[in-house]
Amino acid sequence: MSQFRLLSQRRFAPFFAVQSLAAFNDNAFRQATIVLVAFQMGLSGTTIGLYSNLAPALFILPFFLFSATAGQLAEKFEKQRLIRWVKVFEIAAMAVAAWGFHAKSPLLLFVVLFLMGLHSTVFGPIKYAILPQVLHVDELTGGNGLVETGTSIAILAGMTAGGAAMAIEGAGAWIASALVTGVALLGFAASLAIPRVPAAAPGLQFNWNPFTESARVLGITAKDRTVFNAVLGISWFWFFGGVVTAQLPNYTKLYLGGGASVEILVLTLFSVGVGAGSLLCERLSRRAVEIGLVPLGALGMTVFGVLLYVAQHEETATRNAGWLTFLRAAGHGWLALDLALIGVFAGFFIVPLFALVQSRSARDEVSRVIAGNNIWNAIFLVAAAMFGIGLLRAGLTIPQLFLLTALLNALVMAYLVWRVPAFGRRFLAWTRLRRAAAE
Repeated sequence: MSQFRLLSQRRFAPFFAVQSLAAFNDNAFRQATIVLVAFQMGLSGTTIGLYSNLAPALFILPFFLFSATAGQLAEKFEKQRLIRWVKVFEIAAMAVAAWGFHAKSPLLLFVVLFLMGLHSTVFGPIKYAILPQVLHVDELTGGNGLVETGTSIAILAGMTAGGAAMAIEGAGAWIASALVTGVALLGFAASLAIPRVPAAAPGLQFNWNPFTESARVLGITAKDRTVFNAVLGISWFWFFGGVVTAQLPNYTKLYLGGGASVEILVLTLFSVGVGAGSLLCERLSRRAVEIGLVPLGALGMTVFGVLLYVAQHEETATRNAGWLTFLRAAGHGWLALDLALIGVFAGFFIVPLFALVQSRSARDEVSRVIAGNNIWNAIFLVAAAMFGIGLLRAGLTIPQLFLLTALLNALVMAYLVWRVPAFGRRFLAWTRLRRAAAE
């Protein structure tokens, strides 16, 4: 049976709607804020640059401060009720966002950015820990594939809708406000249909100190070597994606010769690729938690990352081309295919890792392991920003940065196979099975 049947079942469908709407709204708000601050407030380039650097830091900060607390909440309390309160919090944050849009107040919008980072921090452990409680083991890969696909498409749709709404002359603030508050209300409505999900550790002794609890959560995450290395693999995925997506606007402008529509096309190709790869995981794994797909995903990310460099590593004199003009240019069809296939293999890489963490972690520790994973993700995202800024300032071009990241990806996979030989063994076994099935 297909994983899509889960979308008709109450144990999964309302939760899927809630998490997809949350991803949409988060990105709709952020893109609307970018359009307002960068293009509609008449700020200087220096001020815009300051805000651009401050914004990611404010969003990531709650992951460092509150992930451990969020993990305890998700472990100790019934998850349906927690999700409802998280949605109420989102509605309040979007009400402040609407005020900030109308007042054109960067301060208010940065407060909301921090609040949405806090929202994601609390929701993350609930989101991934709820799956092993409501899905059977043979449904984990398919369920995670649907979640990753829904998230990828929702992120893209949210960015497009939020930016387009704010860009409407004369009514942008009103439409953007209605969009983000309306989606938050829809998310709350969907949360009401989620069935009760019992607390995994109701007797957990709560520790309010975020620093000592963070240390304890990181210790729990590192307790099982296989789980810990899977967490490092997930964090590397965010490093890889952080390096690439941070440079896409300038890469699109300088090396692809495209305007805003080409940047949207590039994001669409990558996002649809991730979604397609995530959905294919269930079929390729035959509904098992198949970690043999992880080396395959890493191999594809490296191969097509290198081919992306080969396809386009010189600056172009073309500027502001539309997406159709871009696709019609010689060689750009292959370049578009490269971008999509990087996403497909990224889906092969990330979905089995999440399924492995969920299936192998102790049932009363899954939320805290996910919280530890989120702390590592935040560390790797900050490292990705520093990596990109540092190497570009050192003289590397953006295509050279992409090439280096693709090659580092191969080294990371080699490290994971060395630390957890099961990755390599399962890859070889999976390859033999596929070859036998094809003969």
